[in-house]
Amino acid sequence: MRLLLIADTHVPKRARDLPAAVWDAVDDADVVIHAGDWVEPELLDALEARSRRLVACWGNNDGDELRRRLPERADVVLDGVRFTVTHETGASAGRDERMAGMYPDTDVLVFGHSHIPWDGRAKSGLRLLNPGSPTDRRRQPHCTYMTATIDGGKLSEVQLHKVVRDG
Repeated sequence: MRLLLIADTHVPKRARDLPAAVWDAVDDADVVIHAGDWVEPELLDALEARSRRLVACWGNNDGDELRRRLPERADVVLDGVRFTVTHETGASAGRDERMAGMYPDTDVLVFGHSHIPWDGRAKSGLRLLNPGSPTDRRRQPHCTYMTATIDGGKLSEVQLHKVVRDG
């Protein structure tokens, strides 16, 4: 099972649309996971139409319509791997262990908010993934997104991708 992980897309405030490479990754993915901060519902509509399966939550920059359509926290089991998708996790210091305490029944926590890519693991085994942002790098050197694979009930091949600007 191929996964695409994105967050903090901020369309259309930070970009008019997702970069072409991200749309290509949507087409290749069996499941698209979006960890909030859509900004406008049109991107949600487009991802719902184009994704084979979408698992998503709302973020702090998302208004009433997005909050009505999406949960604050999305939980899903994909090929035996338990995922939680949420937007905010607080400060980076102590995040892995703090989130392990908050999500004891989760194997992988996908989050956003900081626009800073993160791939960590708590002592409990909880994997924490933040794909960064494909449209708003903030203080990071590149815009980013992640892909991963689930095979035989195990998450593997987690890769951070740098976005090369279209055109």
